[in-house]
Amino acid sequence: MELMIYLDGQWVPKSEAKISVFDHGLLYGDGVFEGIRAYKGLVFKLKEHITRLSESAHTLMLEIPMTAKEIETAIVETLRRNKLLDAYIRIVVTRGPGDLGLDPAKCKKATVFIITDKIVLYPESLYKKGLDIITVPTVRNLPEAVNPSIKSLNYLNNILAKIEAKNSGCMEALMLNHQGYVAECTGDNVFMVRAEGAEGKPLLLTPPTYLGALKGITRDAIIELSRELAISFEERILTRHDLYNGDEVFLTGTAAEIIPVVKIDGRKIGPGVPGPVTARLRKAFNALTARDGVRYRL
Repeated sequence: MELMIYLDGQWVPKSEAKISVFDHGLLYGDGVFEGIRAYKGLVFKLKEHITRLSESAHTLMLEIPMTAKEIETAIVETLRRNKLLDAYIRIVVTRGPGDLGLDPAKCKKATVFIITDKIVLYPESLYKKGLDIITVPTVRNLPEAVNPSIKSLNYLNNILAKIEAKNSGCMEALMLNHQGYVAECTGDNVFMVRAEGAEGKPLLLTPPTYLGALKGITRDAIIELSRELAISFEERILTRHDLYNGDEVFLTGTAAEIIPVVKIDGRKIGPGVPGPVTARLRKAFNALTARDGVRYRL
């Protein structure tokens, strides 16, 4: 069965889902999106994703021609029409068709489309043995230029970093900000664990988002789970030196979920295998995806 795509209030087969070549989302990357997951008939953190989509659009002065409830209904109905209980969801809002100039006022109405399909970001083997990543020359966008908190359609910064990683034989890239501090990876937030204090209790650390990282939905979920599990947590400015000398490092994201990192720039992290804190958080996260979100039936 061909996938059905939601496009401006209609559901059309994938082969017929088309937007104008004059759409400013295509011409200039002028638009916003969200990547969302459904697990066994529950759309995980759907309301949080819709809120972030709305905030990104508001910053761009992009009017979404749907209410939050209408977006929720359209996402669930697209899943139903494709008979998907486990899926990756992509909702995209573009500025809409205009002329060949930059002026967004020439675009009379936004385009909205929703795709529901499967996604495999990393092979299952890497969740068991861990990921090798490398720091790339491309730095994260300055918040004063293109704020990484806006989940926009302009992902060239991330794509350039991904190309550099792939050219170096790695699947993921660590990105620094213009000051040399750790920001995030090409599509994932970064966490590290290190033992601190006389008792050597684990401390979970992640960079503050103002350094150039997206305020990830999965990131926030991990922070909340760390509190529930009584794992100490801090936002802290981090350097590569800090990550190299961590006991554990892992990445988080909607598509990636939680994936351990065992080597950065050729340096082994801790013992070079996924660590116990990462494993605890992965288990707790998997349980969370079964209860936190919007439930639906086919």
